[in-house]
Amino acid sequence: MADEPIDLIRFEGHGNSVVLRITGAQEVVSTRVLNGEFLVDTPFVRGTLRATVVPADLWEWRDALDGLDAGHDIGWREHTRGASMIIERAGDQALVTIKDDDGGAATTVTVTVPLPDEWFDDAYGRLDLTLKTWPVD
Repeated sequence: MADEPIDLIRFEGHGNSVVLRITGAQEVVSTRVLNGEFLVDTPFVRGTLRATVVPADLWEWRDALDGLDAGHDIGWREHTRGASMIIERAGDQALVTIKDDDGGAATTVTVTVPLPDEWFDDAYGRLDLTLKTWPVD
């Protein structure tokens, strides 16, 4: 297990940020799952939401990155329990929406962040680092 958390997902700029920080791993019914938290920080709202990331989520995130890099809007974890993320492209910016329907009180927050071309290399690198640090089946 890594000593330091890894930001699997990091959007930031214009005083706003959306991060999915992976803090560790555990075995659940013979499957390794990653523990983490979504962190949203803007001048207006700040929040944290715990998240469990299963192996399929990581492969889906890679597919989502491919779609986003190709210019498409994407959804990630939309059909799972817990928080989901929708990213809509708006030129060189992204509208990142975190939605949690699982906690009894539906909560949604949308944050606008820059989406420069170099963000994609960093995003793929973060995914690779997460998979190297906490290998999953």
